[in-house]
Amino acid sequence: MANKRVHVYVLSGFLGSGKTTLLTKAIDYFTEAGRKPAVIMNEIGEVNLDGQLIANEVPMSELLGGCICCSSRGDLGTALNELVTGEQPDLIFVESTGIANPMEIIDEITDASLILPIELSAIITVVDAPQLLELNRTSRGKTYRLMRDQIRCANLLLLNKTDLLQESALQEVHDLVREWNPYADLHYTVFSQIDIKLIEDIHTEGSDRSPVQVESNEEVVPHSHEHHHEHDHHHSHNHVMAYTHFFERAVDSNAFEQFVSQLPQEVYRAKGILSFSDTSSRFLFQYAYREMDFVKITPKGDVPDVAVFIGENFAKDVIRTELLKLEAESDT
Repeated sequence: MANKRVHVYVLSGFLGSGKTTLLTKAIDYFTEAGRKPAVIMNEIGEVNLDGQLIANEVPMSELLGGCICCSSRGDLGTALNELVTGEQPDLIFVESTGIANPMEIIDEITDASLILPIELSAIITVVDAPQLLELNRTSRGKTYRLMRDQIRCANLLLLNKTDLLQESALQEVHDLVREWNPYADLHYTVFSQIDIKLIEDIHTEGSDRSPVQVESNEEVVPHSHEHHHEHDHHHSHNHVMAYTHFFERAVDSNAFEQFVSQLPQEVYRAKGILSFSDTSSRFLFQYAYREMDFVKITPKGDVPDVAVFIGENFAKDVIRTELLKLEAESDT
């Protein structure tokens, strides 16, 4: 046991791509196999809503209110240390925020591996195929470049939501992803459904390349476990913003659904736990790329009614005003 190393897997991908869906499937797989998984979940908002989907018995560390590749930098190493020494897991999943650049996360994990018995085994990037296609055709801005960086860093790629694309469109996305990363193992998925054994096998394949390869400029270089004292911080997501709204009272479910359906296109992702005035159940709602979903939930612990909106240069005050209006209307 003294030589045991904990395998660390980073889950990357833009907002709403399907990372948490993959995470829950992976946790179930490893738990059923008699392994002990742990989770480090990073949220740009002030509350960990996705963590509600993780089983209570799974050790979890929450890094809230910032991104582990910049504003919360340093917290990741602390969280890894606490989990490894306190929980002694067999493997750890690090689910980054959708706006994180994996390069910085790779750097911090490999720094931590100098003093902890951990091994960075894989960068797994979940790609929202329809979103990438639209950005490639219409607006190659900062979000597009961030998605490119997330894809370049991966050694396992899930091209997700492929059921929403025609064959020609899917081929277009495939060619783009392969242009950016010709090396990663690539799978077409719906609801992030893959054989989780593919994840387990990554570090046991015995290939002649290192577990994680990172593309820098136009060269692909193995990322070693050497310590780098100088970090080149090119934060491509400083344009992304989040607004967290805590509800004072329940709102009408139909009115809220109508509000979400009219969110500006600058809002990429929204999620929350809500009580509605016209139903007795509480719901976890998810909104990603103009699609929404509501699931009945019994929250773990004392969780307030809250919603988080994440996007690019949107008007927080407009969203706040509309939500306050919904709350006021529920009193009438």
